[in-house]
Amino acid sequence: MRRVRRCTITVGDLGEFGLVARIAGRMPQNPEVLLGPGDDAALVRAPDGRFVVTTDLLLEGRHFRLDWSSGYDVGRKAAAQNLADVAAMGAEPTALVVALGVPAKTETAWADALADGFRDECAEVGAAVVGGDVTRSETVVVAVTAFGDLGGRAPVTRAGARPGDTVAVTGRLGFAAAGLALLAEGRAERWRAERAERAGEPEGEDGLAELVAAHRRPRPPYACGPEAARLGATAMLDVSDGLVQDLGHVAEASGAAIDLEPASLPLPEVLRAAGRLLGTDPFDWVLGGGEDHALAATFPPGVRLPPHWIVVGRVREGRGVSVLGRPAPHRAGWDHFRE
Repeated sequence: MRRVRRCTITVGDLGEFGLVARIAGRMPQNPEVLLGPGDDAALVRAPDGRFVVTTDLLLEGRHFRLDWSSGYDVGRKAAAQNLADVAAMGAEPTALVVALGVPAKTETAWADALADGFRDECAEVGAAVVGGDVTRSETVVVAVTAFGDLGGRAPVTRAGARPGDTVAVTGRLGFAAAGLALLAEGRAERWRAERAERAGEPEGEDGLAELVAAHRRPRPPYACGPEAARLGATAMLDVSDGLVQDLGHVAEASGAAIDLEPASLPLPEVLRAAGRLLGTDPFDWVLGGGEDHALAATFPPGVRLPPHWIVVGRVREGRGVSVLGRPAPHRAGWDHFRE
């Protein structure tokens, strides 16, 4: 029998314009896009007369590792962290532009998967990738800019919290940080193999795999951003660097203090199991872990919140964030220039 030789095509084989055309061909557009990829710039409706804009940069080895995450994972994560920032302003995401740097040896299959990750994450909110740029790079670099529409509402900033307001969160907390810790310790795959061996069953999905998946592909509660705006949220932000640290940004911008009651926060058994496995207090992940892209918001007293918003504290006169009445640790969160 003759062995079939596999032919691998790289982005270097395609060239810049071939790669751009290949990626653009995988990106459906939405009704808000008047002119999509293919020109010097895109044209997107702004029905409100204003638009929300945000940008983020992801670097290989800093925000993701290619041995831990697939191209599809990277695409979904890069899109999610930007779409979540738009939602955190109370806006509906509409469009993204993406700049991509990759080594010439990168396989086109990886680039296809990256594009599909962007496409599928955008589909969660009805947004579209409307353009971008590609270049050769020694490592993978992904830069994303996202746009959103406020629908006539005022933006919900970090600066509106007032004494007496309720502090609430929605979305998962601690999952991505726990997943990263499992990967860093090499425990995720080992735990699955040991568990399968004890059970005498093939390896399958399990709780700890859910945590690893949360690091690779966050699941922001996108719809809750505009919902919070309609409910009258006075301040809001995306929890990307840790709940305590991010609430500190709200407190500082608002000139107020926030008292956090962590007992109100859910601590699922999967986080407890990961904590036991790694010898870590799982509350450290819940309070200080980022990249789940949950939403934290403050609401005027008396606002009835839907059950997926969990009240975790109050705003009062003063400065800073306290946890159980004590000042929060200074390093309770992520900082790119400290870590």
